[in-house]
Amino acid sequence: MKKEMKRVRKKRLLLLIGLLIIAVGIFVWAFLFIPSVQFTLEQGWRSLTKEAGRTLGLKRRDEVPLEEKRIREEVILKKMEEASAQQDWRSLAPEYPRPKKIEAATDEERMKAIRNTPEFKELERELKEYLGKKEDQLLPEPPVPSIKEASKIEKMRDRAAEKIAERMLLVAKEKPLPEKVLDENLQLGIKGPLVSRKILERPSPPQVKVKVEAEIEMTIWVLPNGMVDRVIPALKGETELERIAGQYLKQWRFAPLPRDQAQSEQWGTIPIKFKLQ
Repeated sequence: MKKEMKRVRKKRLLLLIGLLIIAVGIFVWAFLFIPSVQFTLEQGWRSLTKEAGRTLGLKRRDEVPLEEKRIREEVILKKMEEASAQQDWRSLAPEYPRPKKIEAATDEERMKAIRNTPEFKELERELKEYLGKKEDQLLPEPPVPSIKEASKIEKMRDRAAEKIAERMLLVAKEKPLPEKVLDENLQLGIKGPLVSRKILERPSPPQVKVKVEAEIEMTIWVLPNGMVDRVIPALKGETELERIAGQYLKQWRFAPLPRDQAQSEQWGTIPIKFKLQ
């Protein structure tokens, strides 16, 4: 009977030791691998050490309670506000020298001021020295040619003059005569090569409701057959008005170019006015 009791006690003791080892292992694993458990244990350890230090009188002298810190900060802020209200801190700021205002001077006064500067005088002196050296290096006057050489030179000059005159006549023949500017195009405000090209078809201007009168200047390119190829705004304005003006100008028709004239595109600028209805 006693032996059985000893065996039961021994088993219970071993069981308790096993459970204790398992509990310790679980605790160590949780402490090492679970951050929340670590944080909780650290907070509990800190509060425990604080309470123990306060109870046993082991509190550090340089440590100030949180409430006392808050009171000190409030007192300091209050003192600073009172000092700011009584003292004008702008008077303590340093005054920097301000540049003098220079009145608008004429061009002559500016040039006079520039010429009086030492840098300009130094450049002028160096320029005079350089020109003096160049004058010393100039070759002497060439010898006077003889009568035969002079006659040859005169003949060469006459031939050169004749060739120049022939070239000028050829250029004058090849150059086309300036085209006549049309009054109708001038009244429409057309500028560029298109000012001398006749308009065959021009619809009535578009009727658009606008709050403020506006003028859109457009640049157009016309093909040799008189059709409008493309239109772009010369000066930026309202996008919708630019679109309407572009569609309107693409309906224009100009006279075709003559066959003896270069078959190339011509451009021009045309203002389109949008008036209040």
